Amino acid sequence: MTLHGSHDTLAGVAAAGPNAHAVPEARSTGDPDGPSGNNRSATPTTLDGSALTAAGAAALARRSVRAEVDPAARARMLRARAVAEQVVAGRRVYGHTTGVGANRTTDLAGPDADGHGMRLLRSHSGGVGAPVPAEQTRAMLAVRLNQILGAGSAVSAAVADRLAEALGSGHVPLVHALGSVGTADLSALAELGLTLAGELPWRQGEGEGPAPAAIALDTWDALPLMSSSALTIGQTALAHTDTAALLDLVPMIAALSLTAVRGSTEPYAAVVHSRRPHRGAVRTAGRMRSLLEPVGWTPALVQDPFGFRCLPQVHGAALDALDALGGVLDVELNAAAENPLLSLDPADYHHHGGFHQASLALALDQARLAVLGTAQLSTARLGVLAAPSFTGLPAFLAEDAEGSSGIMIVEYAAASALAELRGAAQPVTLGHAVLSRGVEEHASFAATGARRLTESVGHLRLVLACELLAAVRALRMQRRAPADRPSELGRFQRAAERVLDPGTADRKLTADVEAATALLDRWAAGRR
Repeated sequence: MTLHGSHDTLAGVAAAGPNAHAVPEARSTGDPDGPSGNNRSATPTTLDGSALTAAGAAALARRSVRAEVDPAARARMLRARAVAEQVVAGRRVYGHTTGVGANRTTDLAGPDADGHGMRLLRSHSGGVGAPVPAEQTRAMLAVRLNQILGAGSAVSAAVADRLAEALGSGHVPLVHALGSVGTADLSALAELGLTLAGELPWRQGEGEGPAPAAIALDTWDALPLMSSSALTIGQTALAHTDTAALLDLVPMIAALSLTAVRGSTEPYAAVVHSRRPHRGAVRTAGRMRSLLEPVGWTPALVQDPFGFRCLPQVHGAALDALDALGGVLDVELNAAAENPLLSLDPADYHHHGGFHQASLALALDQARLAVLGTAQLSTARLGVLAAPSFTGLPAFLAEDAEGSSGIMIVEYAAASALAELRGAAQPVTLGHAVLSRGVEEHASFAATGARRLTESVGHLRLVLACELLAAVRALRMQRRAPADRPSELGRFQRAAERVLDPGTADRKLTADVEAATALLDRWAAGRR
């Protein structure tokens, strides 16, 4: 699976209308070795509304697997429609016999009175801002498909069929980034609904086959389709997958830096963490021990700077935060959160607030703050590598020529990327909104949190690439070649030395950092 933030952009937008053709979509400028456009031969994964994971959603979004609808789940959707019609015949149900939001007190004349379902989709489809990248939109389709298979509403089984078709062909609706405050992605999913109905065009697919044929949507489909945070959840699944892959590389980069300064391994001793066994810290310390043993040098100092000494505590907290976010995702990816929620046995509707994404927003805030800590330690280690007192090398790992700057600007670049991470770490849950004539008086802003974590992936990758460049350069200047034994750390150092320019003369280092980021992508994806 390729580790990258999506770089898809919209190439053009055709005029919307019932007979609109598919809109061309620019191809990703990400990893050229990533998944191909045709996933006809990809491994099938069956969706049933109960077992989708973040990694699974990411694989569907990146077309490395293809979606199949579980027949039993589809049959459950057909049963749900019959149950819903029975319940609505005997009681008032929000959105089916009444208006929505502040119009909840308005009764409708009958089922789908005056095309109420399509009017809902049209009125709620006013998203603004940039088009959502295709990869993230596919993640939204995967999440919503899996969720509606849980039969928490009376959405037509034909909707599930069309979503599966779109995932297969790579077609996506054109949806806009802004429009959600963390209480369902109303505008994005309304745009999806209008695309399913043929009123908006599909963006050109990446595989073979035509765009899904238009289907008729009514009040049974409209509100339930929108009653989800599928875009936010899909974006989070992608960002979680990529962030976790990057965090897994941190110990190897830190171990190379520790080797360059002949640091101490005492902070990673099992006995230290047995007395304060935070899960992430224990994992990080164990990973460092496995990478570094046997050490082969006497530590230069009694104790090292925090970038090395506090790695288990700070990076371990990031691992714990990602695990917590993953736990929330496990629930949300398989949640039936439609309001009102349909129960099949006993047959009834329940009005509730399960669409509110407080848990996801808080977990996203925690994850971004924790990732910032990992990046801060990386820049701290980079600073240590630039200091002669720690490496015994010229300042900034420069040549001996008087006034050479070496990697000085890389430290500045890393600090700049760190500033972006710091800005993205601002908690979105500090926000507040009172909407719809005072009826909806709280918002989580989880959608904003998901976008911020997505942005953070690229900045974290750059910070780590800067440290990796410096560590490998220091080891080369010390003539400390990778160990002959086929250790994981030795393989990683050799891989880095193959792609990083060995020259130390002052030069533009942008290409070096880009080579390091590409290596991190390949290593995380297993293409070593």
